[in-house]
Amino acid sequence: MSRRMPRPASKQQHSAALWIIAVVVLILLGCASIVAFNTITSLVGFFTDGGETPASPAVSWEMDSAELTIAVSPVMAPVLSDLAESFNAQSLRAPDGKSLKVSVVPYDPEAMVQTAMQIPPFQAISPDSALWLDRLEQLWAERTAEDADQDRVMPIGQRRISVQTRYAVSPIVLAAWEDVARRLGWPDKPVSWQDVQQRATQDPDFKWSHANTKHASGLLAVLAEFYAGAGLTRGLTVEAATDPATLEYVKAVEGTVRFYGENEDRVVEQLKDEGRNFLDLFVAQERIVLDWNRQNPNERLIALYPAEGTLWTDHPLALLELGQSEGEPAVTKNQQRTYQAFSEFLTGVDAQQRLLAAGYRPADLSIALDGSDSPFANNNAVDWREPQTTLQMPSPEVVDVVRDYWYYTKRPTNVYLVVDTSGSMEGSKLLAAQSALKAFLEQIAGDRDRVGIVEFGSGLKDYSLLATLDYGTRQQLNGMIDRMEAAGGTALIDAVYAAVATLQREEQPDAINAVVVMTDGLENESGYDLYDLQALVRQNPSLPIVIFTIGFGDDADEETLSAMARIGGGQFRRAGEADIEELYRIISTYF
Repeated sequence: MSRRMPRPASKQQHSAALWIIAVVVLILLGCASIVAFNTITSLVGFFTDGGETPASPAVSWEMDSAELTIAVSPVMAPVLSDLAESFNAQSLRAPDGKSLKVSVVPYDPEAMVQTAMQIPPFQAISPDSALWLDRLEQLWAERTAEDADQDRVMPIGQRRISVQTRYAVSPIVLAAWEDVARRLGWPDKPVSWQDVQQRATQDPDFKWSHANTKHASGLLAVLAEFYAGAGLTRGLTVEAATDPATLEYVKAVEGTVRFYGENEDRVVEQLKDEGRNFLDLFVAQERIVLDWNRQNPNERLIALYPAEGTLWTDHPLALLELGQSEGEPAVTKNQQRTYQAFSEFLTGVDAQQRLLAAGYRPADLSIALDGSDSPFANNNAVDWREPQTTLQMPSPEVVDVVRDYWYYTKRPTNVYLVVDTSGSMEGSKLLAAQSALKAFLEQIAGDRDRVGIVEFGSGLKDYSLLATLDYGTRQQLNGMIDRMEAAGGTALIDAVYAAVATLQREEQPDAINAVVVMTDGLENESGYDLYDLQALVRQNPSLPIVIFTIGFGDDADEETLSAMARIGGGQFRRAGEADIEELYRIISTYF
């Protein structure tokens, strides 16, 4: 599975070494047996619901506390924080004199659900979609059944949510630059998923994306694609979703996605940094389009409402039913009062108008969207009369099936993990990197994805061939990670060059081809330079290779890593020992 390689001393020697690797690859691939697909039930979803639940830190609050802590989706967090400040400024008090207070903490939806399954440091949650509430209740019901099977003396209750309120909504749209929208047919005709797929197929430079299904906009977009493939607008069933014709339709659309990734806020950050070179079109909540255009009036985005229909983010606020597990404090009477008061505040006229001003559609349907003070008024970038067709939210069972089958319809991935194990990685840094690499492998769920590893120091120290991530490959790659040793200099560019060259020789344009490179130091040993790498990447424009770079610690070569990311149309991120594992998990969502 792995081989030792000497440090290259020149470009000519590099080329020779790369051709040797190519020959070995071809021989081994020719001898390799085809691994059968795993069954659907063996897929490991991004909703982590298997294995041991990690122990929760000690959580407690006073028995008469009136402070309500709310875990909220990152997209809504700034708006809800402002509203919480206004609520707190009212200085409302409980009958015992305690001040009713709300505090807001951002959580990604998946982390929110997993934390709520343990002993959470919050009493309420506000994800961007009720999908996550359904998921929480589903997992909680499974735990309740386990308790019943184990005949516990004090089994936990059957519900994790006691009450919920919806305070804002936003439809899922296709956000496109204005000239791109016009080429797709806007404003003369509705734009369909098939229009996007055809444009991406005809134009290799066209780049579009939706978030991974760990995020509401991504999962809702995929559900809409399954609806479109089934030719339905309501009542999507398991049978309709898994019909071969439906799966082929979704596979055709998903096959044109440039890459997946995080929520819309992260896309907006990239747009600010890279402009329209980053993406031509992406899936987002409608509110993102309004907010972008408010800040960038000369480079507008247009909200395209899919012709086949779309789903909505509904931004619920839910109070948890706590105190059911050993050591878990219950929600106090005063916290319940705070929840009720804050719910009434959010659905009141003033807060609803402020949510509208922020780009959300208010839950109060009596508020006119085309009023003079509405961001929708006299604004052709959005259309308050759309969407003409609202898709019905499927049952949790169908959502689970769609999420699982997505791994067979999404674009497959070939990704090389390029890892610095130079001498400066000695000790805790290497241990943290090893844990991060294993975390990345754990997150790659589909058995159509292939992963390889390039380890480098003064030269290419060890490498593995791209291989489908079945059980045996995972074991081999984990063994390679365990054997890593810190020694030598930093031949960063040489290592990335080798990975890119191998991906080009594989020549799989239907896959997402990517390199994820991590280093903690300065480039000091390579025979190639950045111009060589750029020339290699541009050598085959029909085979784009995305490069993600990670600067591990303060001494990492940020200039070189940023340049690499630009060459590969990817991203540069910085990480420390405490967060590198989480960063690798995040990057895995792009595939």
